[in-house]
Amino acid sequence: MTAATTLPAQARYSFGGDEHLFVEISEEMSLPAFFKGMAICNELRRRAQAGEIAGVTEICPANAAYLVRFDPDAIAPDALLATLKEIESQLGEADLQMQTRIIEVPVLYNDPWTHETLMRFRERHQDPSSTDIEYAARINGHASVEAFIQAHSSAPWFVSMVGFVAGLPFLFQMVERERQIQVPKYLSPRTDTPRLTLGHGGCFSCIYSVRGAGGYQMFGVTPAPIFDPAQRLSYLKDLMVFFRPGDIVKWKPIDRAEYDRQIAEVEAGTYALRIAPVSFSLKDFLANPDGYNQQLLKVLHGD
Repeated sequence: MTAATTLPAQARYSFGGDEHLFVEISEEMSLPAFFKGMAICNELRRRAQAGEIAGVTEICPANAAYLVRFDPDAIAPDALLATLKEIESQLGEADLQMQTRIIEVPVLYNDPWTHETLMRFRERHQDPSSTDIEYAARINGHASVEAFIQAHSSAPWFVSMVGFVAGLPFLFQMVERERQIQVPKYLSPRTDTPRLTLGHGGCFSCIYSVRGAGGYQMFGVTPAPIFDPAQRLSYLKDLMVFFRPGDIVKWKPIDRAEYDRQIAEVEAGTYALRIAPVSFSLKDFLANPDGYNQQLLKVLHGD
């Protein structure tokens, strides 16, 4: 990720049936592409809520694109298209800023549950002789698993979209492109993945919100529930799905004793995550990613 990242002059617009308009900002993932899409979605949402535009029923931002669902009886497709192009044109090269939140998420790396699972599916892996995290460390040039965990957890990550299963966040690390952690998915998907597994595929990390199938490499687990229809914990009272696009996440490595302590708090209904509001400037981040990330961590810890 550098200031030299460039985007196509104009997004690509495609209608999907009678009720959907898909907009591709860029063919490849980058923070500028994500931010541009989020800025357009936020402005469209503002206009819809203010009654300035009718017929917009759903807005779904994604990694480097977004999807709008609309009622063609309330707004003509060409009118919606013209509105989105106008919003895109107004944004131009402006400094894209966002009011969001930074969240500390604890992770027990190399946990026994994902280890047991990955050992059951070694025939589906690129390197059956090593664990997922050992394989990821090696192909990313790290001398040890410990060095890999440091690289994985030291810089924050952006939530670029939520989906696949209910509440599952996709995250993109906020570092220069040459420092991006990249690993392929399993050769063929597993039929089992423990709930709250921290996974990684391509350049994206994720948290499996529920137990089920999956193909991402498994690095660890978090004790923090991120999807709960019962909404028992304080940070899930507003919505049963915790993460939303634009969230900034900082992984915090923990040991087994700390994991067990936090699980006890989850079961008691007293568990809470460290969350802080933050204003994010894409321009300032691109000018000095490491320095800006340090400022974000100071906000998280109230320094």
